Amino acid sequence: MDADGVGDGWGALADGTRRTILDRLADRPMAVGELADGLPVTRSAVSQHLRILKDAGLVSDAAAGTRRIYTLNPVAVAALRDQLDTYWQRALVGYTEHISGDADPRPREGS
Repeated sequence: MDADGVGDGWGALADGTRRTILDRLADRPMAVGELADGLPVTRSAVSQHLRILKDAGLVSDAAAGTRRIYTLNPVAVAALRDQLDTYWQRALVGYTEHISGDADPRPREGS
């Protein structure tokens, strides 16, 4: 994870299979086999997706006998949500300013 607590969470969430895995882990911790059930990918592929999610800080794992149990990291998910909320609030302010005529018609630096 980087300084803002997000790591490469957005990149990790770009893949639909990884979003499905996160959705399942939001219900409860699971092992790879449970996560792979019903997915159109192999257990090996699920393990690779979990590695990416773990590297992004979105999931953690713990040994349970011979299995590894994966858990959603609520702190990292909250950091993504906070970042998205910031973008949303900025967009709303910009829209409000544009509609009310208060917006500076010049493009912002870096736009």
